Amino acid sequence: MQQTAKDFLSRCFAPTETIALLLRSERDGKTQQRVVTVEQATDARYLNWLAYQNHHVVNLYAAANPLRSGSRTRTKEAVASVRHLYIDIDEDGDARLAALRASNDVPPASAILSTSPGKYQALWRVEGFDFDTQEVMLKRLASAFGGDPACTDCNRVLRIPGFYNWKYTPAHCVAVEYLSDATYTPAEFRLPEMTESAALPLRVNARLQSSHKDSHSEHDWAWACHELAQGKDAHKLTHVLAERRSDKPNPLYYAQRTIDIASARQWLLEGAPVGDVVAMLQGRRDAELAAALCCARAREIAATAQRMISRKKFA
Repeated sequence: MQQTAKDFLSRCFAPTETIALLLRSERDGKTQQRVVTVEQATDARYLNWLAYQNHHVVNLYAAANPLRSGSRTRTKEAVASVRHLYIDIDEDGDARLAALRASNDVPPASAILSTSPGKYQALWRVEGFDFDTQEVMLKRLASAFGGDPACTDCNRVLRIPGFYNWKYTPAHCVAVEYLSDATYTPAEFRLPEMTESAALPLRVNARLQSSHKDSHSEHDWAWACHELAQGKDAHKLTHVLAERRSDKPNPLYYAQRTIDIASARQWLLEGAPVGDVVAMLQGRRDAELAAALCCARAREIAATAQRMISRKKFA
């Protein structure tokens, strides 16, 4: 247990770097925070104390990025540099993880944590990212692979492998798989640029309601919804939109997502069960995408359409 945690922290950080550890009791929700050097955290006596806390139903986390020397808290201002990119995969974990592994748009993850059955955290050791670039890329990772879109802060914490996750019964021992020792640069992450309609828009409805000047993407979205409502063929619409938006870095990707999100929204509004929506989306693209990616993508798009409809209801 302690050796697994020591190896993980030692691979992620240099011995003299300052890191933040978060301890949260599953029984009463109380938290403790410890700001220590890696050398201190990986000392046998300190690891034994962490193991003691974990044995008493306390969940253990470490911040993904190092802190400035002398820091006392884990605020964004205290973060020294961007050390990792990361993604939380909490739904349809096995399919989405398979899609991530199969993708040519991102390099192999440095490590994959199995935080509980079917749930994962993947992280990449990186250099050359500033905080703004990191946040943008974290959002693209979440959008592309169905990760938690809220996990885009530079002071994000990760579970520490080797210790138990007490959120579930029985408790799950967090495991880690190391896939690469490389350190990656921004150029090695080739995820398409996010747009309002093409990249799982979390705030598109609010933008449409508040903006008096529609963007090109908003026009595309309105056009796609109208054409689909008229019964037009989705594959033909995809190619038409891709040709119209040749200004995009990846016009076909943009067109596929726009048409498919609009289709999912329409089907749900017509009363189709979400399982049927997923099946229809998957069937539409199964000749174009790898099976694991196609399945994960279909579930992700259906969930996005559900959120869009829900926000509209309560707007």
